[in-house]
Amino acid sequence: MNDYDELMRYQDDAEDRFDDYDGDMDMHDGYDDYDDEDEDDFDSGFEGNEDGYDDYDEEYEDEYVDDYEEDGYDDYTRTSIGKIDPNDRTLTVVVKNTSGDQAEAVVFGGNEEAAQPAGVTVTVEESSHKEVREESKANPFKISGMKYSVSNPLQFDNVLKLTKRTAAGSNTIRVYQPRNATSPQNFTQQLIDDDNFELNVTGQDSLRVTINPETTAVFTFTIKARANMGNLLKGNNVAELSRVPRTTGLPQIDLIRRRKRQTAFGIRPRRRRRFRRRPVRRYRPRRRYPISSLRRRRLR
Repeated sequence: MNDYDELMRYQDDAEDRFDDYDGDMDMHDGYDDYDDEDEDDFDSGFEGNEDGYDDYDEEYEDEYVDDYEEDGYDDYTRTSIGKIDPNDRTLTVVVKNTSGDQAEAVVFGGNEEAAQPAGVTVTVEESSHKEVREESKANPFKISGMKYSVSNPLQFDNVLKLTKRTAAGSNTIRVYQPRNATSPQNFTQQLIDDDNFELNVTGQDSLRVTINPETTAVFTFTIKARANMGNLLKGNNVAELSRVPRTTGLPQIDLIRRRKRQTAFGIRPRRRRRFRRRPVRRYRPRRRYPISSLRRRRLR
């Protein structure tokens, strides 16, 4: 076997593997000699549509936001809202009545600044009642959760009045009944813990409670969210959110509640759904070329 026969053997084997192996080598033969009787390169019907598949990658992830667009609620996204220090979110309000008669104490109410009745004192352990009143005017906050302890269990029979008074003269009163938070399973009859208690404290809002004679009531409020106008100086969102659930005192419940994700002011958290689409194979139509005269002779 000479070199020419060896070369032809390799050429024949390559042509058997690829029908158009040497199709582009003899373009000079022209299309008049085109013979497709033995050609197995058939049309698939997808010619001309290959551009529609150019946008598909081999594999990619598609992410989108559920329920709302990020641009529409940019100021309320989790990353834009500040964080409240867990050690800076508690208000302990002590109300004492040293007189011999019932009296109505006024907690908060910064705009009205109503005076307390004779024998009634309202103090805030963390700071002072006056300081809390002044701060609520510029930096309102939201209370979520309350512990209410009393020296006499009969104090729970007195309702709490959640009052909102405006400068135009309107006065809205909502009533909270502490007995709804009591239970026979609560072995400490002088303490209730209500996680569902909520109150928005601005300069217009106040909490009014009737204190029995010679009775002391202690309210422990947990701040869930507040406005910090000082953030404007840094170009940040004025809203701040406490992302740590309030402590109940029961380690089993606290550990479970810590796993739950906090939401910002009732807006649902951002959800990301990730899924993979099946890769679409690109179809590349094969061009037909006139076969060479050498191959045509060999096929015959």
